[in-house]
Amino acid sequence: MPTSYETVIGLEAHVQLSTESKAFCADRNRFGNDPNRNVSEVSLGYPGTLPMLNEQQVRFAVKLGLALGCKINPRSTFDRKNYFYADLPKGYQITQDESPICIGGKLPLRLIAGPTDGTPQPVTPNRSVSLHHIHMEEDAGKSIHAAGEPYTKVDLNRAGTPLLEVVTDPDLRSAEEVDAFMTGMRRLVRWLDVSDGNMQEGSLRCDVNVSVRPEGQEEFGTRCEIKNMNSMKFARQAVAFEVERQIGILESGGKVRQQTRQFDPATASTSALRDKEDAHDYRYFPDPDLPPVLISPAFINGVKAEIDVLPWEAFAQLQNDFQLPAGDASLLTEDRITYETFLIYAAVSPSVRDLAKLWLNRLGPWLTEEGISANELSLNPEQVAAFQELIINGEVASAAATSKLLPSLLGDPGDPYNRAESLSLLQNTDTDFLAGLVDEVIAEFPDKVAAYRKGKKGLIGFFMGEVMKRSNGSAGPKETRELLEERL
Repeated sequence: MPTSYETVIGLEAHVQLSTESKAFCADRNRFGNDPNRNVSEVSLGYPGTLPMLNEQQVRFAVKLGLALGCKINPRSTFDRKNYFYADLPKGYQITQDESPICIGGKLPLRLIAGPTDGTPQPVTPNRSVSLHHIHMEEDAGKSIHAAGEPYTKVDLNRAGTPLLEVVTDPDLRSAEEVDAFMTGMRRLVRWLDVSDGNMQEGSLRCDVNVSVRPEGQEEFGTRCEIKNMNSMKFARQAVAFEVERQIGILESGGKVRQQTRQFDPATASTSALRDKEDAHDYRYFPDPDLPPVLISPAFINGVKAEIDVLPWEAFAQLQNDFQLPAGDASLLTEDRITYETFLIYAAVSPSVRDLAKLWLNRLGPWLTEEGISANELSLNPEQVAAFQELIINGEVASAAATSKLLPSLLGDPGDPYNRAESLSLLQNTDTDFLAGLVDEVIAEFPDKVAAYRKGKKGLIGFFMGEVMKRSNGSAGPKETRELLEERL
């Protein structure tokens, strides 16, 4: 009988922080500047220079830790992690090994529900991933391997950028959970405004530790680490390949070697970089230039006061308070400004469920196109509510409201009723007016009338369309249909 295997995954998520300056010096912390512009003697590792801790990095670490339910270490220390890379100017990285700033914690997952038509269908969080710790450190620079050139360029703008490394327990079991974890982490760091979370710029990336073991076995298998995944698509492909590779080795009677591996997007495969280092290979020792970080209860309480509702709480609130579908609630809680603005509009909306659809299908895309955030929407809550009322009360047809009235209001805000009137979009329910149009249509198409009376009831749509044409779309649908059915 073939052996079934369980996948075991642990993550090391690297979060670049949105501080003004770098972790241990005053160099600018900016992405996209010309190479080697945001550097100084300190970030270049010149002899005799000394680091100075960035207080904002500590504040952001505590903020993320509190949001994730971590224990905040009142006394944490910095260490030196020694290894040689061309883009590591000092020959070591300042990090936290023995005593990290945050211990434990967990991140709720928002998993994808069952088979779909290709559109993600988030569901209420039904499990959490346990964290081992979060520590502060600095980033290395960037090596640029130019195609066809016999040398490597080094850009040290990123060297010294403040990082938080979020280390999970080996608590994930699939590529889908890796995706859900990193998506949730990106949502959280943006929500807390500690990082922009842009994976394509390297602001959020992860190392994925993958192993497999026979179902039911308690002992973990030999793990392999896949470095620097900055795309969820690539992370899913890397995990899938690595699981299949390791199972193949075990099934053929071999042993998996502990390795650091890299992912090749062109082939969707991983390849060995080097045998995996253990902690002793890095020769950790306490950094003699940085004193311990002492965090007081008052500091922790001050940071805690900056945190209000968290993304998974906001998601649950929209579902529980307004009975929004999971997909709508998920999209409306992608960022804090959208969520908070939506609540303001929901407070006066005649139908919050319809408001959600309007926001996601019309208002949100318009905001994106204009390059502005939700709180800069040109229509105020009362105007959006009045717009909804016109549709709910049948005064303006839904199609005309969204295709004609709304664009007009977004471009030039004003009273929705008056604008609908000026655009001749108000529906006419005058029975005499409608009866005249209905009689015209019936007289013009006797063959269609005969077909309808012989059982082709679907022709009612044709007659409705003809009446609408003659009324320039102003005929009230309900009243028009009733008159047509009566005459026919």
